[in-house]
Amino acid sequence: MGLSVEKFGTLNCGLRWLVMSKKRKSATGFALGFLAASSVAALLIFSQSSNWSVSSPVDAVSAMLDPEPAEPPVSHGLEGIRADGELVVLTVASPTTFRDRAGIATGYEVDLTSELAEAMGVQVRYKIYDDFNAVLEAVRNGEGHIAAPGLTQREIRMEHEEEGEVIFGPAYKNVRPVAVCSRGGPAPNSLSAMSDYEVVAIRDSGAEATLEVAAQSVDELDWRSVDGMTGYGLLTDVAEGDIDCAIVDSNVAQFARRQFPELMRSMMVGSEDRQLAWEIAPQSRDILPFLSDWFETAHQDGLLTELDERHYGHLNEFDYVDISTFYRRIETRLPQFEPTFRDAAREEDLDWTMLAAQGYQESHWEADARSPTGVRGLMMLTRPTAREVGVTDRLDPEQSIYGGAEYMRRIYERLPDGVSGYDRLWMAMAAYNVGYGHLLDARTLARRQNLDPNRWSNISRMLPLLTEREYHSTVRHGYARGYEPVRYVRRIREYDEVLTANVEAPERPPFRMDNAGVPIPPPEPATPLPQEVMNDEDEADAG
Repeated sequence: MGLSVEKFGTLNCGLRWLVMSKKRKSATGFALGFLAASSVAALLIFSQSSNWSVSSPVDAVSAMLDPEPAEPPVSHGLEGIRADGELVVLTVASPTTFRDRAGIATGYEVDLTSELAEAMGVQVRYKIYDDFNAVLEAVRNGEGHIAAPGLTQREIRMEHEEEGEVIFGPAYKNVRPVAVCSRGGPAPNSLSAMSDYEVVAIRDSGAEATLEVAAQSVDELDWRSVDGMTGYGLLTDVAEGDIDCAIVDSNVAQFARRQFPELMRSMMVGSEDRQLAWEIAPQSRDILPFLSDWFETAHQDGLLTELDERHYGHLNEFDYVDISTFYRRIETRLPQFEPTFRDAAREEDLDWTMLAAQGYQESHWEADARSPTGVRGLMMLTRPTAREVGVTDRLDPEQSIYGGAEYMRRIYERLPDGVSGYDRLWMAMAAYNVGYGHLLDARTLARRQNLDPNRWSNISRMLPLLTEREYHSTVRHGYARGYEPVRYVRRIREYDEVLTANVEAPERPPFRMDNAGVPIPPPEPATPLPQEVMNDEDEADAG
């Protein structure tokens, strides 16, 4: 499936060039042009190709200023979408919606709308706006088919639905508005106490709707409504001390607290969850029956559960002390190892921030780390694994990082062809921690329970069963502390969230993908993993 992205708005930041030129037509892919300066509209365009080479800044400017690639018109309705071969989705850039990770579009809304486009048999084109309200104005003007900025339904808008002003698709996720303040600052524990502080919410948002309902029963409840911002932007202002508290949706707060650990969720606002839903352009209201059927299938087939695990599964627990310590060690320990992480990741075709996060989980970036179980060094290699990857001194941080990266790459490549994307990455991490054989055992248990063994969400449920005799006595590799790899993967994902928000952008996607965001089929395993034995039931997994 193809993907294109356009960015509209004014950005105050430096220039960054990542512009690619097409060599040949084939499977869909990316070309990214990014020009930003004050009072200059930034434009990101992703085109179709599968083989790209970096062009010069001069070529980039020419490509961006060339009037030829004007925005294509939007044909509305299901028939128009299929005739044009594209679904146009309007959103904002944020951790909960759309992110550019090394030239690959990621995010909950990206994955969800991409799945929809695939079901429609079309490509998807994303148009990125600066703020929530700009997206809503654009979709009501027919500039796209769907607005997906992490939008919650609200009663005030729904009063006008019959007039054609607002049309919501089916709900797909529950969130709760929360009051987020800065740790050490105001911490209102009731709605009435909020009147003592400057509380801000985005105008016309679900959070503001909750406050409007609460104001009917709480005296002197007051807040300030703002336009031109996202929930993540509001929390940035709280973290920087510009405002006391912000009312945002709980999923936004989950992500922001990893980037700003000083943020503290002080209280839930309102007694009921609100539901995320897409707003549909009035001109495309006839896609609603298709959306209803598709979302029903997505619920039944577990797609929505899968996306929740993929994007939020590592955020359910928050340890302020641990994350604060991690921030300090990014400053004090990472600099001496960062060049090696980058070089080793580049050599093994891995994401360096993910490798660094894994190294932190293993040893807290301590070169001479030792464990009673016999593993040693920054990447905590066993003696047999070290020999297999050519490491002669496990306490040499450079050898350890290169050895750990090579071992991680071998596991990644050894996994069955049916495992792709993040599922493949997280299973490889789990196998690094608990052993490849135990991962195969978890896959066996998943099949026995009629679960898809290629989904990490299922494997993460099966691994803990290896602590129970009822289960581990029936598989090849026996007992394992199966809770540990699940926690291991979750913590690495959390550390990686922090790293990608606070260091230079990753050089490559977190897993091997072609330019269109489709995982590249892994090569046949070239080198066997050390001391691993296959399950009879997993012969197909061996390739």
